[in-house]
Amino acid sequence: MTEEPAGSPAADAPAGRRPARLAAIVAGAIALVVVAVVAFSFGRLSTLAEPTPGDRSADAGFSRDMQVHHLQGVELAMIVRDRTDDEDVRRLAYDIATTQAQQAGQMYGWLEQWRLSQAGSEPSMTWMTRPADDGSGGHPHDGASGEAHRPGDPMPGLATPEQIDELRAASGVDAERIFLELMIAHHQGAVDMAQAALDRADSQVVLRLARSIVDSQRSEIDLMQDMLAARA
Repeated sequence: MTEEPAGSPAADAPAGRRPARLAAIVAGAIALVVVAVVAFSFGRLSTLAEPTPGDRSADAGFSRDMQVHHLQGVELAMIVRDRTDDEDVRRLAYDIATTQAQQAGQMYGWLEQWRLSQAGSEPSMTWMTRPADDGSGGHPHDGASGEAHRPGDPMPGLATPEQIDELRAASGVDAERIFLELMIAHHQGAVDMAQAALDRADSQVVLRLARSIVDSQRSEIDLMQDMLAARA
């Protein structure tokens, strides 16, 4: 049986509360799986009326890479939910985890419906390096984004393994600060990727999701910056 780190909320909790905490964690994980499965089914159905994107398209590249990006967001959110008792942070973390699990499931479903590999044949982020006006049918709006990125570069805003370990080792307000700092950067990276998809993608399902990510994550960035300032 894995021991909880000294000073963690789980380790400090009375013995009678630990089964309840464990049950809540398991229930949260099950809920995320259900959300992802439902979203996967919806993702497949939502693409039926559209032309099929190619393997090297921005639509496919965004769907692959944003899945990876979102799943790390889910991981960070679920870590902090077990490292703090602050209800505002826990509520935000659960909202982030469920939203990003649902969207990752949708994108997985799109690729399955398009009969494209989940991994792809090019280095990650290659789609983001191509000019938006290269004939791909992209939709530049206020200047193309993403062209300075290089194929295979880390996705913008991803936390490093060391940063994730630091979050796991923290608790209370320290964990809240680390989480908010990491998630602000993570959201900013997702906005950059979604903006690049808006400049390049053709599929309406991709364009709708990209716009939703830009709008919702910008709003959450503002919220998290306020929460971080309150913990300075």
